[in-house]
Amino acid sequence: MRARGSLNNIHALLTVQTAVIVLVSVNRLAGLTRGYVSSNEFLRWMDLHNMLTLPLLGLIALGLLKRQIEDAPGDRAHGRRLHVLLELSFTIGVYLLGAGYGSHEVTNYLHWRFCRGNAQGALCQIIIYNDDVFAHLVFFAGYVLVNGSLLLIQAAFPHPASLTLADLTALSLNGLFVGAGVFANLAFEEISMDLYVVALLAALSVFLLYRCGRQPLLIYSAVGHGVGLVATLAYKIVAGH
Repeated sequence: MRARGSLNNIHALLTVQTAVIVLVSVNRLAGLTRGYVSSNEFLRWMDLHNMLTLPLLGLIALGLLKRQIEDAPGDRAHGRRLHVLLELSFTIGVYLLGAGYGSHEVTNYLHWRFCRGNAQGALCQIIIYNDDVFAHLVFFAGYVLVNGSLLLIQAAFPHPASLTLADLTALSLNGLFVGAGVFANLAFEEISMDLYVVALLAALSVFLLYRCGRQPLLIYSAVGHGVGLVATLAYKIVAGH
């Protein structure tokens, strides 16, 4: 009963994470939150939600998911040093994600507001570099560390419950929504480091799935990153991008 309850909690937390990914895509692409937060126009609601509310909700879900995986009953396949290393990687990744979000959303707004079609001048060059290069590097470093360490934690703390057809269906459906979010954010932009990051996590997920068997987070990530990667590449090939 404890194992099944733990697995149900993992399903719920993965669903929250999927919802956050979908909301980030809607917030970014739908144009529903482009009004200004205050009269001084320091940010749009879109930027504020992408920087604070949605990432915070997602990181809370990931932190609880990590604890749920580590606390699940069953055999352990790790040493203490490995666990400490993974804990440290996750913590560093969370910090870098926050720094990346903060740098990107503010400079992306300033880029959109003041520097579109006007890259001349030192100020706009700094803003554009922070938006398009530095913030991306910091964010993706954090994204890889957080997600990679979680995948390795799942491999080190295998869940003892046998996954039913309903479990596999739920994990796959959640993963498909993640894949749709990856596609929505990557397919219509030039290929850059983000696609390589998705490919790296998809490859790690599939490798661990092969080595460790059907574990909840491994299935979720393999489907999400794998489908997002394949769909994006297929679209770019067909569209000639």
